[in-house]
Amino acid sequence: MIEKKALSLIIITYNRPEDLLRLLKNIAGQEQADKLLDRVVIIDNASTVSYTSVTDFLALQQLPFHYIRSEENLGVARGRNKAISEVQSPVVITLDDDAIFRETDALIKIDKLFRSEFALQNRVGVYCFKVFWRDTEDIQQSAFPHKQFNKYRNKDQFLTSYYIGCAHAILLEAYHRAGNYPADFFYGMEEYDLGYRILDAGYKIAYDSSVTVAHFESPKGRVPDVRKIQMLWVNKSKMAYRNLPYRYFISISLMWSLQFIKKWPFAWGGWFEGWKKIFSIPRTESRKVVRKETLEYIHQVEGRLWY
Repeated sequence: MIEKKALSLIIITYNRPEDLLRLLKNIAGQEQADKLLDRVVIIDNASTVSYTSVTDFLALQQLPFHYIRSEENLGVARGRNKAISEVQSPVVITLDDDAIFRETDALIKIDKLFRSEFALQNRVGVYCFKVFWRDTEDIQQSAFPHKQFNKYRNKDQFLTSYYIGCAHAILLEAYHRAGNYPADFFYGMEEYDLGYRILDAGYKIAYDSSVTVAHFESPKGRVPDVRKIQMLWVNKSKMAYRNLPYRYFISISLMWSLQFIKKWPFAWGGWFEGWKKIFSIPRTESRKVVRKETLEYIHQVEGRLWY
């Protein structure tokens, strides 16, 4: 019987061939990549620019790269769902296409993390990594999996309540138990939605600083800022309505509406459109509120629920 390799890696890309090529070269340079990687799945979300440089590179590789071009832009959530359906290894790593591992032993470390005493004792289903801005070498606070950044930034390891999409790894069994990413989330907050369901399935989310990632955060292929903020606001409100007690749906909707105005004080059309979408949520969405034990865990790890 052939032993299944431990890791798979999934990447979603749109109009960023140069960034993706840099990442693929980084993966190809990882120690023991041939022994650890079962599959590297790349979903091209109907890019409108040429990826010839990428496909030419892949044609020369021995590693199990699988490049899949979608005929439509699936967005982040549906794109990841597609990629996850293509893998079978016990651990699934996700990286943004404009990120790279900072060290060549990242795959070895990730494999060891899920077999560590800490992971087994806490039933860790998700690991978050330490992400740095590539330009400044500062920790990327927006990619740090705790809202109390100053308190937790120097910790090597801790349990937390959510994970960041830029760089993480999840047990395939946790995906299977918790379900897919929300298909109606084109961009933003899909990790919160799935993360709460993973917690509710009995797993924990952990951070470990030993795996480090450099994030270039390319502006290419991104959602325009006004639309992005509205998506984050509406999607987090949907996530709260589906998974959390009703009071959090109210507080998140209100607080994120203020965040929208703070970012874009004259975009009243987008603000009213956002509220219209949020007012429709109770009529169109179903609820499956997480267990009391899940909420207690979120409080124990000092997670933020109100906004």
